[in-house]
Amino acid sequence: MGAMVKRPAEAGETQGTPVPAPARAPWLVVLAACAGQFLVVLDVSVVNVALPSMRNGLRMDAEQLQWVVNTYTLTFAGFMLLGGRAGDLFGRKRVFLAGLGLFTAASLAGGLAQESWQLLAARAVQGTGAAVLAPSTLTLLTTSVPEGPARARAIGTWTAVGAGGGAAGGFVGGVLTEALSWRWVLLVNVPIGVLVLLAVALRLSADHPAGGARRLDVPGAVLVTGGLGAVAYGIVQTEAAGWAEPATLVPLLGGLALLGVFVAVESRAGAPLMPLRLFRLPSVSAANAAMFVCGAALVSSWYFMSLYMQNVLLYTPLQAGLGFLPHSLSVVAGSKLAPRLMHRIGARNTALTGVALAACGFLWFSSVMAAGGGYAATVMGPGITTMLGTGLLATPLASLATSGAPHRDAGVVSAMVNTSRTMGGSLGLAVLSTVAASRITGEAPDALAPGYALAFRTGAVVLGCCLLLVALTLPGEGRRVR
Repeated sequence: MGAMVKRPAEAGETQGTPVPAPARAPWLVVLAACAGQFLVVLDVSVVNVALPSMRNGLRMDAEQLQWVVNTYTLTFAGFMLLGGRAGDLFGRKRVFLAGLGLFTAASLAGGLAQESWQLLAARAVQGTGAAVLAPSTLTLLTTSVPEGPARARAIGTWTAVGAGGGAAGGFVGGVLTEALSWRWVLLVNVPIGVLVLLAVALRLSADHPAGGARRLDVPGAVLVTGGLGAVAYGIVQTEAAGWAEPATLVPLLGGLALLGVFVAVESRAGAPLMPLRLFRLPSVSAANAAMFVCGAALVSSWYFMSLYMQNVLLYTPLQAGLGFLPHSLSVVAGSKLAPRLMHRIGARNTALTGVALAACGFLWFSSVMAAGGGYAATVMGPGITTMLGTGLLATPLASLATSGAPHRDAGVVSAMVNTSRTMGGSLGLAVLSTVAASRITGEAPDALAPGYALAFRTGAVVLGCCLLLVALTLPGEGRRVR
């Protein structure tokens, strides 16, 4: 990132708050941020297709296999706020390099694992690296590109690349697993990570972190990580134990209690991990709430579409991955279109349009999912509609969530955006999986399809609630991007 300059402190800021100067190579800032975001999001989903091969190769049982995904998600969500605050305190470039280095090393270790515990440990470290890296990717943009159309375009590109990484996960995993082996769904991160590390280390100038003592809020970090981890673990347990069993209730209630203590600690901390004053900014609180609710529905769409194509339409993993390509293009197109709509109709109206389109896509899915359905009518059409809406809503919500915050808090606000989406997605997938299971009566295609359709119908209701939330709470035309 370019050299930093100082200006007189404004009201509410402290002396020493860094102010970004124009980057010497803004294209490199965007490229580095997007590459990091792509890797982080890709690894949420890329392993799904490779799980059977991992199980055979490392002699894993079913319980171990689910944690190949869950260890990454839990550490990713739990440490993200810590990663965001670390960027504010120690410098965004330095933390970006540390997170990407940890992520790349863990990917190498996971790809070379010879025992199941080695793979699970590597995935946990990989998720920690992703949690440090993810907030820095957005912060590199928001602190380097001036607010306005240029920043909206940069965030739109960042959103499109991140969405494309999530969408491409199944396809990339299928290709790598069939052409090479399951190990390459992890090893593929290594050459990309090394190239980005070299480019950022050699070409971008270091930024100057905020003045004052460089210390992290360790009690806050422990409490929020433990709380989020326990809640996420409880959500994961619902698939095997149900919502009313002690195995689910104990971690859920314990996690909520830890989060309550976290709020109490943060309200009294001198240098809090997550300043509670940020929630007094309507754009920050409303946009993060909307991101959480939207994530609760939309993250699960890829999961259920994949199950429907493979279990009902009987596609191979590679065929299912190819089936996702129109959806990937659609979400990228929506993300690139969003900044133009934000300029014309405002951020809130753009977000409303996106949520409405996504809800229509979910309703379309729920009405056509059946055994023997054709790809065009049951997957491609509703999928394109849903993903176009997803691309349209993500950019204005991310832009609104970061636009009103002081520069010194840019890292933690960026982390809140990612945490809201990740935790919403984890909760939503657990709930919708339970809903689907209540309608599934067997393993045959005609017994599975009604459960998947009900999950999409329930998701449409969730998106309807999000539509009301956006309409009633997000700032209006005063926040239009110009």
